[in-house]
Amino acid sequence: MNSLPFPLADEPDPQTQERGRKLFAGESEFVKGVVAMSGLPPANRIEVCFAGRSNVGKSSLINALTGTKGLARASNTPGRTQEINFFTQGPDLYLVDLPGYGYANAPLPVVEKWQRLLKQYLSGRQTLRRAFVLIDARHGVKPVDAEIMKLLDTSAVTFQCVLTKADKVKAKERERVLDQVRAALAKHPAAYPEIVLTSSEKGDGIPVLRSIIATLE
Repeated sequence: MNSLPFPLADEPDPQTQERGRKLFAGESEFVKGVVAMSGLPPANRIEVCFAGRSNVGKSSLINALTGTKGLARASNTPGRTQEINFFTQGPDLYLVDLPGYGYANAPLPVVEKWQRLLKQYLSGRQTLRRAFVLIDARHGVKPVDAEIMKLLDTSAVTFQCVLTKADKVKAKERERVLDQVRAALAKHPAAYPEIVLTSSEKGDGIPVLRSIIATLE
């Protein structure tokens, strides 16, 4: 089996970077939190979703992308966000914040309900263009991350790995984590063959991610 090298995404050319900047210069608004498929907003624009372990920095990344502090609220209790949260970004895009996973204290029936909703959403949303799976650059891919990747494989949803908190690791350690992440991604047919390295705190990788989203039709 040929394993893809999964290089880091290149800096976008100025034209593409400007497209990304313009897209995220538009207004960002929270639409609603959804707990059942019947509550989904109309599929009248393209959307991208963000998945990640509790505490991976998902809210911080969404806030950094949109340049709106407090748009996605980070809960003090990891795993409390058990809804699929929809945000509009300008007139043509939904940003979708999926429930944080891998939180041990959530009761089993809650976890099962979550997983059912996630499966239904991922396999039934025609306007979903890409999932971004967030991985903490300090820890690499954990078993719970592999679970969500498997779910994206079976739902036939292309996903791209985004490493968060890249500023918290030294270059040598980062290379070791990248090797581990690449080996994990090679097992997943739905994995997009590029990794984005980000730091919400420093703004690293944010223009790259904006540009990627702006080019998804």
